[in-house]
Amino acid sequence: MKLNASGRWSLLALLVGLAVGVASIAFEWTTQAVRRYTLGEFAGYPSEGSIGEHQFFDSAGIPFSPWMVVAVITLGGLVSGLLVHWFAPEASGAGTDAAVDAFHNRKGMVNAHVPWVKTIASAVTLGTGGSGGREGPIAQIGAGIGATIADRFRLSSTDRRIMLAAGVGAGVGAMFRAPLAGAIFAAEILYSDADMEADVIVPSAIASIVAYSVYTQSISAEVRFQPIFGNDLAHTLNSPMELLPYTLLAIILMFMAAFYVRFFHATQKLFEAAPLWPHLRPALGALMAGLVGIGLFIYSGNNREVLGILGTGYGTLQHALSGDSGLTIGVLATVALAKMLTTSLSIGSGGSGGVFGPLMVIGGCAGAAFGQAAHSMFPEWVPYPEAYAVVGMAGFFSGVARAPISTIILIRELTGDFGLLVPTMLVCALTFVFSSKWILYTHQVASRLESPAHRGDFLVDVLEGLAVKDVYLKGRRLLMIHEGETLDEIVHRLAETNQHYFPVVDSNDAMVGLFSADDVRAYLYDETLWRLANARDVMISEFHRVSPEDDLNTAMQQFTTLNVDELPVVDPENPTKLLGFLGRKETIAAYNRRILEHRRETEQDV
Repeated sequence: MKLNASGRWSLLALLVGLAVGVASIAFEWTTQAVRRYTLGEFAGYPSEGSIGEHQFFDSAGIPFSPWMVVAVITLGGLVSGLLVHWFAPEASGAGTDAAVDAFHNRKGMVNAHVPWVKTIASAVTLGTGGSGGREGPIAQIGAGIGATIADRFRLSSTDRRIMLAAGVGAGVGAMFRAPLAGAIFAAEILYSDADMEADVIVPSAIASIVAYSVYTQSISAEVRFQPIFGNDLAHTLNSPMELLPYTLLAIILMFMAAFYVRFFHATQKLFEAAPLWPHLRPALGALMAGLVGIGLFIYSGNNREVLGILGTGYGTLQHALSGDSGLTIGVLATVALAKMLTTSLSIGSGGSGGVFGPLMVIGGCAGAAFGQAAHSMFPEWVPYPEAYAVVGMAGFFSGVARAPISTIILIRELTGDFGLLVPTMLVCALTFVFSSKWILYTHQVASRLESPAHRGDFLVDVLEGLAVKDVYLKGRRLLMIHEGETLDEIVHRLAETNQHYFPVVDSNDAMVGLFSADDVRAYLYDETLWRLANARDVMISEFHRVSPEDDLNTAMQQFTTLNVDELPVVDPENPTKLLGFLGRKETIAAYNRRILEHRRETEQDV
């Protein structure tokens, strides 16, 4: 029997969903097992789960020992760091960004051993109290499973990317019991602008539904189909005037998003530059996070809600969503701010975990604190202060992770609170639009046009009406390299410029060759060649070029065939005379302008 494309993808997505569903169960069980027999057994750490989470193990029932938490979390960071360093360095940090990188830059390829290393390392990090979430690990685990299945069936790079994304959606849909959000998340998280990978939605939806169905069979019947944060959250919007304080909340969340993203990346750079073995950095980060958590716990008078800055923090978030009277503005603000610090230390140091859970806790606690403050001043406009925790969860993640649509759906599935759809949409839209400069997932690209996965997809004949002379950069000061310059001189000159391609000229300023910064990097590891090699040894003398009169369709074909970002523009009467460079981005921008002009002309004709 021969299957059509839809049937084929349905079967492949079904297979991905089954495998990811089982992997999700294994990951959750392992995380809880590590937690029960480390934090629970030796530190008597209190349970931190939400109402709808299933607990595989009973409490150890021993007295809480705060300083033992520091020892356990540090040991967990060390073990996680060793596992990742020895077996899969790409499994360090937040897994979602690694999956996004594999989609755009690695043809969807993920090493087959990454899923199981990520499962164990993340279970150790989270189970011993590291401040992180489960979204990142399960996204990378699912991505690895999808890519591995694609390799088994010898699928193309394009199909492998779809399988990878389907694995991401299946993991998120299962772990958060939110299959619709998982499907949209997999398509949306790849891009930082308002773009989406439409081809992955249907396979991801099928995989997500199957993984969700498999995963929920491991959960007790009492909570199996209950939102993670329970069925009791139900709020309403009584007046459009209530949107004003929600707008103010969005502004506060925007500033928080800017601070958090910068602080997280700065922490990553500090740990990367630290003179430590890579496998020791997660242990140091875990130690510092543990000291911050226990220090604030003691300073707050042994307030157990403050412990939400360690682990997932879902217990504290559950109380914030429920409007627990024991959570004051001070405690909520402390958890929101300190969670930024502990997550940056736990994950930014190279610990294996995700950031979605912490982002929910940060946004939820910040929203609850704002709601309480606003309610005391304007009770008629803020009748339900705990509602701001729900909206804060969504708004903060939308701004930081650049995924507003899936976030809106996900928060609805996590809380079951559909009465706050309008304010959630408002806050998510505002934080998404005005937080575009601060991107947590560094491997996200702006849109499909800029993704290496789609190079050549947008080549159309409309470019034939445009010439290179209308687009290429004229008058730009270019760094010219004389053919006799040594590699040592070239390296020092390249350090002073952002230019990527370098023309090589002779004594008459005639262009005789071309090389890129990547060509020079190939020599950097052998310093003996630095004074022996010169520009002629590095350059290529036979290179592709365009003239000002060539059309952009011809140029775009060269970009696609050669996989380069710039082409030299030369005088057609004197090919050794360089006029400038034509960039791929400028060519795509010209394409976009021509498409817009065509649409306007079509609309006028209609």
